[in-house]
Amino acid sequence: MNVQALTVSLMLAHLMTASAAPGTEKYQTIMDSLTAGKVSRIIHTDVLPFSGEDHGEVISRVSSAFPGTPYQANTLIGGPGTPESLVANFNGVDCFTFIDYTEALTRSHDQASFLRNLAAVRYTGGNVSYLSRRHFFSDWSATKPYNARDVTPDISPDYAVADKQLNRKPDGSEYIPGLGIHPRKIHYIPGKAISRQVLDNLKTGDYVGVYSALDGLDVSHVGIVVRHDGKVWFRNASSLAENNKVVDSPFAEYMRAKPGIVVLRAESSAMTGDTQ
Repeated sequence: MNVQALTVSLMLAHLMTASAAPGTEKYQTIMDSLTAGKVSRIIHTDVLPFSGEDHGEVISRVSSAFPGTPYQANTLIGGPGTPESLVANFNGVDCFTFIDYTEALTRSHDQASFLRNLAAVRYTGGNVSYLSRRHFFSDWSATKPYNARDVTPDISPDYAVADKQLNRKPDGSEYIPGLGIHPRKIHYIPGKAISRQVLDNLKTGDYVGVYSALDGLDVSHVGIVVRHDGKVWFRNASSLAENNKVVDSPFAEYMRAKPGIVVLRAESSAMTGDTQ
């Protein structure tokens, strides 16, 4: 479940300082000095020197700056009755803010472009408001500008299709009041069908969601495919007590008992609507 979207965000203004970037005048932008420093360092060491490289490899390299970062839910500011702010906070991440930051960084060339790209990645149409947040993982491939495309059917012929009513609780009410109910077909590969062929077909930098069987949700957790030490790993912001930070988990082992996976792929900044 997208924790950041389904609970009221905690106010973290006392940890951060406001900064204004071009095009952000309609909303507050919040980024502390530690995060600003990390943004600049990652862009200049892991993005700019590798212009033109495969986008998945850039995602892997950028995301490698986050392992060890504490898990922290509810870092975003906004909700029913609370104005939305564009928050960049690398001091603690949940599974969704982790992939938001990673994808935005891969598209950026400086701090200002990072903030613009973060707005484009996190919000439908780049409209910084609570109801425009991409509250569901499948929003990345279903709402414009697209962050990625759904490649789940390309990964395995054994994929399944679920007709979902996203945002609908079992009692008929909404997880996110005012967002409405969104019918959507979700492609997923059942956990029991995650074979060696599936692992071989996953690309470095693929964004993977753990499929949720609940009708109102698409996934319960998200992370990134990375490869090192001759193995496939699931890089994710883990809330498990033994982790409570961004970690690399063995992919096959992690997914063995899960209901399935949804795979999205951001292949290039041009495809995803780069705002540089």
